[in-house]
Amino acid sequence: MLRVLVVEDEPTAAAAHGEYVGRVPGFELAAVAHTGREALRALAGRDIDVVLLDMNLPDMHGLDIVRTMRANGDSTDVIAVTSARELDVVRRSASLGIMQYLLKPFLFSALRERLESCAAFREELAGREVVSNQQAVDRLLSQPHATTTNPLPKGMSPESLEVFTTLLQEQEASLSSTEAAQRTGTSRVTARRYLEYLCEIGLAARRPRYASTGRPVVEYLWKERGPA
Repeated sequence: MLRVLVVEDEPTAAAAHGEYVGRVPGFELAAVAHTGREALRALAGRDIDVVLLDMNLPDMHGLDIVRTMRANGDSTDVIAVTSARELDVVRRSASLGIMQYLLKPFLFSALRERLESCAAFREELAGREVVSNQQAVDRLLSQPHATTTNPLPKGMSPESLEVFTTLLQEQEASLSSTEAAQRTGTSRVTARRYLEYLCEIGLAARRPRYASTGRPVVEYLWKERGPA
């Protein structure tokens, strides 16, 4: 059983990632850290096999956590689970030995694939001290990297999903599908579909907006500002 440390400052996302880990055979949640300092304490005091690491933490950057780990001789496998899209961050992640890089938002299947790939890589290395030939080297170096893309429902695009994700993240107040459509220049049907999808994967929340007359309007907001 591989023990996983989830490092994520947003409580809702941390809980979701922990739940996802528990659903993958062969993995169990060892601990959750909401800051970099908590993560380093957990790594020093627990038997951790894999770290699911957010990059943007309140006290330090995720890359600084990995640098500290490596300086301490800690070779624990790290999978970045983050919204950070800067090319420089991706490049430096690779140079520090981060095995895989998973962008938010994502489906359970995408994280499961990466965890399973990590487990397969560790199993391939188990008991080895040397590799037999170049083919073995090439296979081992390529194995940790997931090869499939994160699937979206038919007719949805990652670019449009990012538009609605950013829209909700930047709003202090909730939005109806009509308001979201007006701000993104899309149809109300399209806006509602993407907003409902964000609710389905646990990143957004719905709630009714009551008026003096008529039926309440469904409005959407980023989960961290949603109802308890």
